[in-house]
Amino acid sequence: MSDDPIQRFEALLTQATTAGVYLPNAMSLATADAEGRPSVRMVLLKGVDQRGFVFFTNLESRKGRELRERPYAALCFHWPMPEVQIRIEGKVEQVDDEEADAYFATRGRGSQIGAWASKQSDVLPSRETLESEVAKVEARFEGVEVPRPPFWSGFLVRPERIEFWTGMPDRLHERLIYTKSESGWHVERLYP
Repeated sequence: MSDDPIQRFEALLTQATTAGVYLPNAMSLATADAEGRPSVRMVLLKGVDQRGFVFFTNLESRKGRELRERPYAALCFHWPMPEVQIRIEGKVEQVDDEEADAYFATRGRGSQIGAWASKQSDVLPSRETLESEVAKVEARFEGVEVPRPPFWSGFLVRPERIEFWTGMPDRLHERLIYTKSESGWHVERLYP
């Protein structure tokens, strides 16, 4: 049992990848609006380090608005094989422009164009409207690199709690909860 939950997470992510889990970086992201009503959706983890867990999105999307209103989130990874679930809770902050620019530059051109063309989470009158917006953005950036839109960036979830659940026979699952304090991480076992 590692004293460092980030290292433990990275080892399990590698194990899930090696086991052939489809999109092992897919995670549920739970947020809440200004009234405290929860919302959850799937997003892709794009970075993990000692700071925490990073994903990217349109800042004007529902999740972007909610994270700016209430800068806390919960993440959940579930990998049926190797029968592991990891829950993460923590404070959220926007990544700096350099980090957002660096990641945006790695995206495929179609994804870059889509970031400009999509008014994520707004009502879309028709598929043709989106296709028309894509065509306009493609024309605008024809022959040049696509810059990151000012309304598109990343969020860093700085974990305060990380729970590792491992499936065991007879539903006597193993649960380890890591809680962050000023002195570091404290780990305890929980009843299944």
